[in-house]
Amino acid sequence: MSKKRRLISFDWAMKKLLRSKANFEILEGFLSELLKDDIHILEILESEGNKENLRDKYNRVDLKVKNKKNEIIIIEVQYERELDYLQRILYGTSKVITEHIEESAPYSKIVKVISVNILYFDLGQGEDYVYHGSTTFKGIHSQDLLQLSEDQQEIYGGRPVSEIYPEYYLIKVNSFDDIAKDTLDEWIYFLKNEEIKEDFKAKGLKKAKQELDVLKLSQEERMAYERYKDDLHYQASMVESTFTIGRIKGRKEGKKEKAVEIAISLISKNGMGPKMIADITGLTEEEIKALKPK
Repeated sequence: MSKKRRLISFDWAMKKLLRSKANFEILEGFLSELLKDDIHILEILESEGNKENLRDKYNRVDLKVKNKKNEIIIIEVQYERELDYLQRILYGTSKVITEHIEESAPYSKIVKVISVNILYFDLGQGEDYVYHGSTTFKGIHSQDLLQLSEDQQEIYGGRPVSEIYPEYYLIKVNSFDDIAKDTLDEWIYFLKNEEIKEDFKAKGLKKAKQELDVLKLSQEERMAYERYKDDLHYQASMVESTFTIGRIKGRKEGKKEKAVEIAISLISKNGMGPKMIADITGLTEEEIKALKPK
């Protein structure tokens, strides 16, 4: 059996390699398979991911591109669990919209934004590993979908209402079962395993296999990449440790609160002595004496 070819992770590639026009084919392939449309990137735009800060240096990587339809696509890789992540992507798309409309332009010139989120943590509840969100208006009585008038279709180029508003894609990488059933799955397999199988045919993967080979990195780049991967493991361990400690602490605090409630009840109703109440609740006699009614 041939040895697996080691490839650079997609998030590192986004930080260092995919911003080059020579590698647009890789990004275009991924986006084409996800969005089911031929995507051609016009340019890379300035984004928050270009500005490293202490909190987001390893937790998050993002890239913002404009395609030939003048749509803006935000691609974000997120590792750390965020319970309010859905609001965060809403804020991100809203910010892009306001940044890319001229002051005196009509609202019809608002840019279409597509938010693509590659998540290495569980978000919400659901059986799938790829979710798509869009905006529609549904009649509360007739259940029909609101359509654009002929004049509005002229303004918006015949697009349906849902395509005027931002769209969201959530890829829950850890939920993928490693069985590639189609070309999008081939990309998700790579996102999860940093490996591209010989029989994979998805757009952009052939180029990715050539350009994202770890062996092509200089010694300095390879050391930086290894540090980056180590830091990701460290961040994940810190999050897991904090979550576990918080859960244990919460259980302990909950048990103590219940014991205090029982002790107060026994003092007020039964007039038991501190020693007997301590034996029942597990609290100390000093703690029980402090609970005595004045």
